[in-house]
Amino acid sequence: MDMALEFQYSLKTSIVFGCGSVEKLGRYCAERGWKNGVLVADPFFRTNGLADAIVRYSDGAISAVFSDIQPNPSIENVDACVKQIECLNASFVVALGGGSSMDCAKAASVTAYTGKSVRAFHSENEPICTAGLPILAIPTTAGTGSEVTNVAVLSDSEKGIKGPMASEKMFASLAIVDPNLTLSVPTRVVASTGLDVLSHALEGFWSKGHQPLCDAFAMYAARLAFDNLERAFFCGNDIQAKENMALASLIAGLAFGPPKTAASHACSFPLTNIYHIPHGEACAFTLDALVRINSEAESERMQQFARVVGFASTDAMADEILRLKRTCGMRCTLAEAGISVDDLPDLVEKCQHPNLLNNPVEMTHERLMDMFLRLQ
Repeated sequence: MDMALEFQYSLKTSIVFGCGSVEKLGRYCAERGWKNGVLVADPFFRTNGLADAIVRYSDGAISAVFSDIQPNPSIENVDACVKQIECLNASFVVALGGGSSMDCAKAASVTAYTGKSVRAFHSENEPICTAGLPILAIPTTAGTGSEVTNVAVLSDSEKGIKGPMASEKMFASLAIVDPNLTLSVPTRVVASTGLDVLSHALEGFWSKGHQPLCDAFAMYAARLAFDNLERAFFCGNDIQAKENMALASLIAGLAFGPPKTAASHACSFPLTNIYHIPHGEACAFTLDALVRINSEAESERMQQFARVVGFASTDAMADEILRLKRTCGMRCTLAEAGISVDDLPDLVEKCQHPNLLNNPVEMTHERLMDMFLRLQ
């Protein structure tokens, strides 16, 4: 007898989508009574003028800018951000940029005013008991979906850990997704973040925690990404392609929220931590291989997914992911990633992350080793 279907989906983030929407920032802050905020921005936006523009658009609601953030933000970055928030006695946080600024802002929002380092909540797994500050998320890349998720990925060099922290209190209160902000993104970042969209969509679909709403989001987001990523990569000013990728990123974020990511992300953490491969590219490194592996356990569902997003089979979909990676100059082999066969036992060991348990096929040490060996 089939089990009755049961699932929950709660969207805690209000979403504003559209070209030019960020210029109405002051109105959105005023409607919510937000004052004295800190803008957490990637360093590049301090030099290119976008951070200053966001401060202007806020009509005085933003009082300071924090930009001491490295790619793959560290415990030290977050703690420094918390210090600025507390010195200003800020009452809300604005995240501007890609995943790094989003992760820093989210983590800082729940750490501020606790008297603790974020390490307590990240590496030491202490529960987050405070309400946290309101977060306003403004993505500038089409890939992370971080504006609608409750996860922040941080690096703790002291403990040798890179991994996520999550809390219901880390959802943004408001996300403003303005595709115009993605027009100046470097092509390599377009490729890496666009492939992250596909990772989010596919993993949200095949995760053991999948559910009907997330399945629908995943298929819609993947179709948009397959249809638009190459155009967005080669035609930087193609606003239609950029708009579609921004929408795909947003919807893929909704797709993987409740189900969580799986083996692709679990494998990505050591690839980024050890071999310094950007997050989206690291997720994509194993993605086509995992399409083939997971089709073994989820054949009917995966074949349906492939057909809905425009392919004759899952093998054809995996082939297209590999083609996109090569076309966009992403690393596709162990040699290109700087990984030797002798490195694999240690790499496989470092892939042992809780996300691995969400994968529909059990990714044993032996299966992981076989997967990586096939990437020679």
